[in-house]
Amino acid sequence: MVKICCIGAGYVGGPTMAVIALKCPKIVVTVVDISTQRINGWNSDHLPIYEPGLDEVVKQCRGKNLFFSTEVEKHVFEADIVFVSVNTPTKTHGLGAGKAADLTYWESAARMIADVSKSDKIVVEKSTVPVKTAEAIERILTHNNKGINFTILSNPEFLAEGTAIEDLFHPDRVLIGGRETPEGQKAIQTLKQVYANWVPEQKILCTNLWSAELSKLAANAFLAQRISSVNAMSALCEATGADVSQVAHSVGTDSRIGPKFLNGSVGFGGSCFQKDILNLVYICECNGLPEVAAYWKQVIKVNDYQKTRFVNRVVSSMFNTVSNKKIAILGFAFKKDTGDTRETPAIDVCKGLLGDKAKLSIYDPQVTEDQITKDLSMRKFDKDHPAHLQPPSPTSIKQVSVVWDAYEAVKDAHGVCILTEWDEFKKLDYQKVYDSMQKPAFIFDGRNIVDVKKAREIGFIVYSIGKPLDPWLRDMPAVVA
Repeated sequence: MVKICCIGAGYVGGPTMAVIALKCPKIVVTVVDISTQRINGWNSDHLPIYEPGLDEVVKQCRGKNLFFSTEVEKHVFEADIVFVSVNTPTKTHGLGAGKAADLTYWESAARMIADVSKSDKIVVEKSTVPVKTAEAIERILTHNNKGINFTILSNPEFLAEGTAIEDLFHPDRVLIGGRETPEGQKAIQTLKQVYANWVPEQKILCTNLWSAELSKLAANAFLAQRISSVNAMSALCEATGADVSQVAHSVGTDSRIGPKFLNGSVGFGGSCFQKDILNLVYICECNGLPEVAAYWKQVIKVNDYQKTRFVNRVVSSMFNTVSNKKIAILGFAFKKDTGDTRETPAIDVCKGLLGDKAKLSIYDPQVTEDQITKDLSMRKFDKDHPAHLQPPSPTSIKQVSVVWDAYEAVKDAHGVCILTEWDEFKKLDYQKVYDSMQKPAFIFDGRNIVDVKKAREIGFIVYSIGKPLDPWLRDMPAVVA
C-alpha cells in the first residue's frame, strides 16, 4: 500500500491531502505538522480552517486512510511520497528582504527528510517556491543521501480559497514537473497515477521542473494583473463618469479576454498574489531583467494605490476627517467564503482610518476578534511565518471593537465600509441600517455589492468603486496621498 506524508497542515496541505485520501482509498495519507494546536484542530469537530465542503471530506476519511499527526519524523520515514507544503514567506531581513522568498522552512524540511529516510522517496514541492528551488533541495538531499535515491517533483497548487474543495475535485489542470531523466519521468508517472484516480488524463500536464515552478508564479501574476488593470480603470471611470461594471462587462465579452477577475474592488489580497509577484520581481532582478521586474512591480503598486485611494475617499467625503467618528467595517477576510485574512485589503484600509483617529466597529462572519487584533498590530510579512514565530497578539486596540452582528456594527456609525463581498451584506435591510446611523449616513462600497440607486433613495451618500460619483462626492474630490 502506497503511503503519502504531507509536511504542513495549512490551507494547502490539509484540503489537498483530504481530497487525495477521499479519491484514493487504497493510499494511506498522513498530514504532519509541528504545531500541536493545529493538528488537534484537524482531529476535532472544529477544523482549523474554514472552507466550504472541507468538513464533509475530512470526516469521511479521517481515521480510515487520512490521519493528522505531530510525529513528523515517524511518518516521513514510513512514506513513499513526501509532499512538502511549508511556509515560504517573504523575507523580512537580509538579502532580498521585502521581495525574496524565505526558504528557511523548506531547507529544514529537506534536511530532516534526508536525516530520517532509510528508503527511496519521491519528494514533492507543494508550496509556492521560487524557480530553481527544486535544484537547491535536490543538492541538500543528494549530499545527505546515504545511498538513498530522492527524486524531486514540482506539483504547484492552483486553489482559490472559498472554492478549494471544488477546485480539487474538478481542477482546470494538475501540473507535475520533474527531471527529464529516467528516474524523473518514472516519478512523474507515479504521482500522475495518484491524480488519475479522479482527474482526466488530458488535464494532467507534465513539464520540466523549472516550467512547473515558474507556471505557478506566472498564473498568480496574470490573475493579479487583471485585478490591478480593472482597478486602474475604476479610478478613470470615477474621474470621467463611466461605470466600471459596464466597462468590465464590455471588455469581458471579448472571447480573447473573458469575464473572470474583472470586478472593480478595493484591491486583491490572499496568501499568494503579492508574495508571488514580489518573488517574481526578485527573480527578474537577479537575472538582470530590471524592465520585466518593474512591469510586475507596478501590479502591486496599483493594488496599494487602490487601497490608499479608498481610504482617501472615505476621509475626504466626511469633511476631511474621521477623527472620533465611528466607522463600521463589514468584512475583514480577503474574500467571501473563507476566514483567511492574509494580505486582506481590510488591514490597510483599517490602519489608514485608524491613522486618522477613526473608531472602528468590525464585523466578519468567519474572522475572530483575536485574529483581527493580531492583523492590525502585526508588521507586514510577519503573518506568513508559522504561528509560534509570530509576535504575541495584544489584548485589544483602543479604537477598535469587534462585534458579531452587522446591525450592531453599524449602530450610531457615521459611515459603513464594505470590504468583503459576503452574501449576507447584499441582503441587509439597508433602511434599518440607515435608520440606526448618524446623519449624513455614508456607504463606501469596496466590493460593488450594494444597489446604489436604492441606497441613495433611502438617503445614503454612496461611494461605489468605479461608479459615477454621488454629487456630494464630486464636490469633495479625493485627497492626494
